[in-house]
Amino acid sequence: MKTRTLTAALLSVSVLGAGNFAVAQQTAPTTTPSTGAPASPTTPAPGAPAGQMAAESKLDSNDRDFIENAAQSGHMEVEGSKMALEKSQNPEVKKFAQQMIDDHTKAGQKLAALAKSKGVEAPTEPSLMQKAKLKTLGLRDEGFDEAYAEGVGVSAHEDAVKLFEQASNEVKDPELKQFATETLPKLRQHLEMAKTLEQSVKNAKPK
Repeated sequence: MKTRTLTAALLSVSVLGAGNFAVAQQTAPTTTPSTGAPASPTTPAPGAPAGQMAAESKLDSNDRDFIENAAQSGHMEVEGSKMALEKSQNPEVKKFAQQMIDDHTKAGQKLAALAKSKGVEAPTEPSLMQKAKLKTLGLRDEGFDEAYAEGVGVSAHEDAVKLFEQASNEVKDPELKQFATETLPKLRQHLEMAKTLEQSVKNAKPK
């Protein structure tokens, strides 16, 4: 009798142990190994130009402001002068306008390339205020030549000369400073030409 009782007890323990083991297997959490590489917070954004952050750090805010203002000024000269070629009948005005287009296009291309090499995109059009002035100029028929000579010729070049004079003294980037210094004499020449043209146009007005 004792043997039977002991055997039954052992069988009971064995069954309970097997049951507990099965439950443990069913409730054990399963982990799926990750197949993707961990995201790195330092990974550059897709499409970002290599070295752009380093390039941008070379220019302070004043240098970037000069690029923006100089590029916009040049685009105003070019667009206003193209308008003069279409609207003016005065050979002197047309000659001046063509030189403005040639000189400012060349300077603008040089500035854009220089800016891009430093991680900055130069503007490709005049500022909103300059666009408004050009729109007003385009509405002129009578008196267009005088308005062009004064606005795009004298006034705009006075602003440009001041801008480049300041840049040649205050810009920190050596190449940008050199660009401002080398371009300044041409702008001064343009200003004197514009003053002469303005006087000539005024003298040509019917009395």
